[in-house]
Amino acid sequence: MIQTLRKLWQIHGGLHLDYHKEASNNSHARNVPLAAEFIIPLQQHAGYKPTLTAKVGDYVYKGQELASHTGFMKVPVHASTSGTITAIEERPIAHPSGLKDLCLILTPDGKDDWGNARMSPYPDPQQIDPETLRKRICAAGIVGMGGAVFPSAIKLNVHDHIPVESLIINGAECEPYITCDDRLMQEQPEEIIGGIQIMMHIINAPQCLIGIEDNKPQAIAALQTALEKLGETRVQVIAVPTLYPTGSEKQLIQILTGKEVPSGGRPANIGIVCHNPATARAIYRAIRCGEPLIDRYVTVTGEGITQPANFNVPLGTPIAHLVQHAGGYAQPDPQLAMGGPMMGVKLPSDQIPIVKATNCILITRPADTTPTVMPCIRCGRCAQSCPASLLPQQLYWHARAREFEKAENYHLFDCIECGCCAYVCPSHIPLVDYYRFAKAEIRTQRDAKNKAERARERHDFHQERLERAKREKAEKLAKHKQQAQTGNADDSKQAAIQAALERAKAKKAQTATTASSDAPVTTSENAPE
Repeated sequence: MIQTLRKLWQIHGGLHLDYHKEASNNSHARNVPLAAEFIIPLQQHAGYKPTLTAKVGDYVYKGQELASHTGFMKVPVHASTSGTITAIEERPIAHPSGLKDLCLILTPDGKDDWGNARMSPYPDPQQIDPETLRKRICAAGIVGMGGAVFPSAIKLNVHDHIPVESLIINGAECEPYITCDDRLMQEQPEEIIGGIQIMMHIINAPQCLIGIEDNKPQAIAALQTALEKLGETRVQVIAVPTLYPTGSEKQLIQILTGKEVPSGGRPANIGIVCHNPATARAIYRAIRCGEPLIDRYVTVTGEGITQPANFNVPLGTPIAHLVQHAGGYAQPDPQLAMGGPMMGVKLPSDQIPIVKATNCILITRPADTTPTVMPCIRCGRCAQSCPASLLPQQLYWHARAREFEKAENYHLFDCIECGCCAYVCPSHIPLVDYYRFAKAEIRTQRDAKNKAERARERHDFHQERLERAKREKAEKLAKHKQQAQTGNADDSKQAAIQAALERAKAKKAQTATTASSDAPVTTSENAPE
């Protein structure tokens, strides 16, 4: 039964779009045969690269750690199957420029052998302390699988002074074409609920709200049935209106709770933690089964693919291999993107691997024409559609003029880059590109300022150290001089004392001699005269 008695709030703006979800969501997710080669990038999360532990020539088991998480904001990566590390080299990654980054190249042996790589399972997670569970989640390489790829263990490390009121599971999946979370919620509802229970135990949350757009009735029903089967009353499934971008974290929180995340703040600041259904399932498998994050559900869809579908894909699988098992391209020279049409990242080729952030491969026909960018006519449609209640037009002008401080004053970093403003712009201005440019420039300037500040601090410390050394040397010399002067004074004093002693001795001897010479001569009575 769908939860209907909870009050919902409205967000500002948003769009009703053509969603095109039916094509990929009419059958069960399929498993993909192993590719001939796996490309496993080290950087698959928001943070720092993990430290390599594997080397070329190593035989690795499925699930074996290839790079460790020792250090702050590091998340490990694991082998998606068993085989041999044949190279560690730079390969193209999911970036519009075709940027390359360091990757491990794994050639599978076809055995898919776990060996002893599985971690010890926890059959009853409720009896395990939260810190141990967080460490396991970190060791399993789990990140936010809704796209942000923030380390999940850090997100679950909440502050004691702000108690968590609600855990929110973001199952809205509002962007067109993408259906991997919908399919996962239909097929693995009990594992998702199991992961939710583990997270509630870790953060001590009294309730959980699962927000799902009302265009996903099968997923809503599947989760509700699983909750009734498990007898879990702390978790509610909430159907929310279908509106883009309801699936944005801050917007879904506002819809479900009426609370707004403060500018520059995080949901934890208002007592809320938000996660994705795929993340919940990955946590369940890491805790209950001892399995690291080495695969995920991925949607392959669009007018440019022959058989749109969802697949359970080992991480590191090249996109070309996935396309092959989706029937191949519908026509030559398609356009590829990782993600949906609103927020997706354009890809330069299909030789890029599936990573933890990959929820969808969108394949479309080449555009017949490119819209001509015209001057802004100040119509205000961008402001009307902005779900963050910003002024996109002002942000555009300041970003274009490189007036970054003014752009920040208009809350540039509250922009979620959903693309609503660019979608409705009659002048076809790529507004989000300007915002991304401004953000990147501000971050670059901040990094340069921080580096300059650190350099200044090092210079000041160096100067202070030199001054201290000079001062200590001067003090040491002064001390030696003083000691030398004190030593000379002591010698003079000792000489004076010695001279006085000698004079006293001489005077005593002289006195004795004088006394002896003045004494009378005594004669005997019997002596002759």
